[in-house]
Amino acid sequence: MTLPQVTLSDGTTLPAIVFGTYKLNGASGVEAMKNAIDVGYTGLDSAFNYENEGALGRALRECGHKREDLRISSKLPGRHHAYDEALATIEESLYRADVEYYDIYFIHWPNPKVGKYVEAWKALIEARKRGYVRSIAVCNFLPEHLQRLQDETGVLPSVNQIELHPYFPQAEARAWHKKHHIVTQSWSPLGRANDILQNPVLNTIAQKLNKSISQVILRWHHQLECIPLPKASGRKHQIENMSIFDFNLSDEDMKAIASLARPDGRTFNQDPSFYEEF
Repeated sequence: MTLPQVTLSDGTTLPAIVFGTYKLNGASGVEAMKNAIDVGYTGLDSAFNYENEGALGRALRECGHKREDLRISSKLPGRHHAYDEALATIEESLYRADVEYYDIYFIHWPNPKVGKYVEAWKALIEARKRGYVRSIAVCNFLPEHLQRLQDETGVLPSVNQIELHPYFPQAEARAWHKKHHIVTQSWSPLGRANDILQNPVLNTIAQKLNKSISQVILRWHHQLECIPLPKASGRKHQIENMSIFDFNLSDEDMKAIASLARPDGRTFNQDPSFYEEF
């Protein structure tokens, strides 16, 4: 299967669905990533703090695909936002994966209490100049953080990766991104597979289309012009999750899914301390 491609503001591309690798570590993680590449995923999302950049690199070396045909990413942790430290961390990411460059590199979260995310962003800009990374991006940034990047550096990220699923659709953030030509990536696109996979509204749509609820949700992301990041260790679910490009949700389906938004829809604790590990 050839996946549709999304062109970013800097001219680079990402596939319209990217394989998430959180908690895919060690030999089993390598096999899960190789399986994902084998069934057709060409984008894999990792992070320094996932401690699986080495597994990602091994999967790349053993998968039998050309490096230039794949899009891999990693992320700078919040504790390494000081400029020199950030550059050294990006270099360590390269060494861990044993690759010459990352296609896209993120700041994992703004860590606003420390307030050095602009410094970290300048380090990513420098890393791109040095050829360490092809595209630079962020995760979990609010519009106010993004605006500060633009005001102080004149450079906006190509992507902002945020929690996004039918219970937490992030309409305000998506609108800001679209206005400023930032692509939205969706982490936890299935809501951490909680009760959303038993939701009766989604089940009705899935039965009508003869698709799974997961496929309906991932198609919803695609039609919102977001790039979902589903994770699945098993081959069957990997194939199911990427098989979302042969059907469409109607306007009525999209409206029905929009009605599922909840004020408390976030999967994760809103306390900023949650992100300290990132």
